[in-house]
Amino acid sequence: MTNANSQAVAAHLANAGYQRCEPAILQPAAIFFDSGEDLRGQLYITSDLSGAEYCLRPEYTIPVSRHYLASGLVGEAAAYSYCGPVFRYAPGESGEFVQAGVESFGRGDLEAVDAEILTLALDAAAVAGAGTLDVRLGDAGLFARFLEALDLSPQWRRRIARGHGQGKSVAESLDATKNGAHDHSGVLSLLQGADPKGARALVEDLLSIAGVATVGGRTAGEIADRFLEQAATARGGAPREKIAVVERFLSIKGDPDQASLELRRLAADARLDLSASLDAFDTRLGFIAALGFDLASLLFEASFTRDLDYYTGFVFEARDRSRPTEKPVVAGGRYDQLLARLGAPAPVPAVGAAIWVDRLGGGGQ
Repeated sequence: MTNANSQAVAAHLANAGYQRCEPAILQPAAIFFDSGEDLRGQLYITSDLSGAEYCLRPEYTIPVSRHYLASGLVGEAAAYSYCGPVFRYAPGESGEFVQAGVESFGRGDLEAVDAEILTLALDAAAVAGAGTLDVRLGDAGLFARFLEALDLSPQWRRRIARGHGQGKSVAESLDATKNGAHDHSGVLSLLQGADPKGARALVEDLLSIAGVATVGGRTAGEIADRFLEQAATARGGAPREKIAVVERFLSIKGDPDQASLELRRLAADARLDLSASLDAFDTRLGFIAALGFDLASLLFEASFTRDLDYYTGFVFEARDRSRPTEKPVVAGGRYDQLLARLGAPAPVPAVGAAIWVDRLGGGGQ
């Protein structure tokens, strides 16, 4: 059944104009370290005689992005599809499962291609026999622009954004006692009020003396920046009135059109200029409707995010209505900064979607 589903999904995506791409199963492990704590802990890692670390392909977006970077088409529009095995550790489950999907690079009509990717993935799942799906939408880019407009200090903005990406509430994100199990009060008191450049150099030197180069994929510089952020936040709490606005934003949920009205009302009440982002939000909804989807059947949640760090814009997932507590059947979103992180000379517009073929038949991967 899974093989038939795979063939049906792969054919549908290819027929839609997305060229088939199957990157190597063995991938450099380091390229996945910054994709989120969950994925980092699920990798199957090995090394060769030179000491270089590799992993079995845990997902397709990063390998397909690297294929695009090597194609000589960087900056030009390109569309790829894929369907094959990926490998992730999950307690009590098989570590190998089938993932299909699409990735679109270089298109400037962002809202149109967002809608295209969403609807194409849902159509492909339907072709393979998916039942009725409940679709949830979010917008990481809108939330980032909201935090910028709110004019929070950089350290509070980063802490809230990081916690949001990890599925934490605002209170949990701001609670320093829940953002690390160790007491670094001595180092933090030393860094408070220090010149940022000198303080960063001090932390990097201490790590170097201790023989620490990386921790969990983070460089010494990144660890130093985290210490500086903790020292800055230790000096005082985030302003309560702004935190209340963040909580109000994240509470918005429901019909996408109604959510748009609520978001505009919040922006007006808080005197925030979100007009460009909200216009883009409405434009995307218009394209989704034009492709035949009833917007009232979709659910927008301002608090919804995905568990991979590279998503920077529109995000979505779809779950089988008959199995609402199980993992998504379809998920994806926009990741405009990823290509630059992987070596592109500048950010490249990019959006994609994954379809977990094994779940179409009721599997649990």
